[in-house]
Amino acid sequence: MYQSPARSLCSALANFCCAPGSAAAASSSSLLRRSPVALSSALASSAAAAARCGCSAAGPGAASPPAVHPMGNSTSRLYSALAKTLSSGAVSKHQEYLEHPDSEILDPIDPKDLLEECQVVLQKRPARLQRDFVNLQPNVSRSHQPIRVMQWNILAQALGEGKDNFVQCPVEALRWEERKCLILEEILAYQPDILCLQEVDHYFDTFQPLLSRLGYQCTFFPKPWSPCLDVEHNNGPDGCALFFLKDRFILISSDNIRLTAMKLKTNQVAIAQILKCNETGKLFCIAVTHLKARNGWERFRSAQGADLLQNLRSVTQEAEIPLIVCGDFNAEPTEEVYKEFSNSSLNLNSAYKLLSADGLSEPPYTTWKIRPSGECRHTLDYIWYSQHALQVSAALSLLTEEQIGPNRLPSLNYPSDHLSLVCDFSFNDDPDRLL
Repeated sequence: MYQSPARSLCSALANFCCAPGSAAAASSSSLLRRSPVALSSALASSAAAAARCGCSAAGPGAASPPAVHPMGNSTSRLYSALAKTLSSGAVSKHQEYLEHPDSEILDPIDPKDLLEECQVVLQKRPARLQRDFVNLQPNVSRSHQPIRVMQWNILAQALGEGKDNFVQCPVEALRWEERKCLILEEILAYQPDILCLQEVDHYFDTFQPLLSRLGYQCTFFPKPWSPCLDVEHNNGPDGCALFFLKDRFILISSDNIRLTAMKLKTNQVAIAQILKCNETGKLFCIAVTHLKARNGWERFRSAQGADLLQNLRSVTQEAEIPLIVCGDFNAEPTEEVYKEFSNSSLNLNSAYKLLSADGLSEPPYTTWKIRPSGECRHTLDYIWYSQHALQVSAALSLLTEEQIGPNRLPSLNYPSDHLSLVCDFSFNDDPDRLL
């Protein structure tokens, strides 16, 4: 049964710092002095008023200036604001996910402080897996700061615990109280300017309140018939979420797209936003999507991809505006939908091909898991970009088979069955010459 965001946050935070034998319980006084996350649920009653927030459930909202909070330590202010933000009532119907929430602006938090607190919660887990960036243009001077884009299917909590049947994954690896810290740790480690997520079912109680405090503008678009809703004790529908740093970009327009196939509306969605880069003044489009899963649905995915491309042609004015598309396409490079994107009039290239020796081959996997039916290793996740207008200056290497381990993903030291993809983009100085 779906619980309200306020209730799920309060119970999660209570478990976070009060679980018997947990690291947080062992050092509760320290956490209460300095933790922006692991806080006592008793502080819920101290919620205080704050200014309106610019974060949106499914579309842009005009951000107001940050509120000034002269009283209270940072710990109590954080919890009070989170509790107040999420206590305005449960979101019980799909349509309500598309409305602007009556939420609060919260005090900014230092990413280093949040990362420290995640590491406190995770101190009994294995060390985080190390990945390095590959510099793809070592001798090229750049006229502006690169734009770092992160793509990641983070695994919906309801699906991970209730439907996906990761037979080799320890049950404790899927506990949300710790798994969310692994997700946040991954995001904080790479500090993306733009973050594109799929299978987000803890948007309102985790990602919106925390990432907005880190300076991101937040947008969420849920699936109309999310499979998460079939799971007992679910946290609401999952969907796509898009986050960008407000000090680097200005939102020009935002479109929430419900994908169609054979002229029928489907359960898959996308978000497409036009952003203006503050440093260069240039416009570009960032989009996030998640196509239909499972074998046997190849033609359906192809139709969804064709519909998405048609929408993106309109949004980008037939490629006049550079484009970056992040997504879990649920399709190997051999599928028709991959070929549609490769051959599109939008002149797109897949960024992670550039890590291969020939620059033409996708990675051998972006997801690796073991289910009752057997081991599944596939390349399904991509970052597409306008190769005439943008260039990839660096890309994050993938985990090796040895790092992933014999039990595959998710695991105690990696929170999802999909690997995150991270690329640094820069604008081409003379894009017309590559058309």
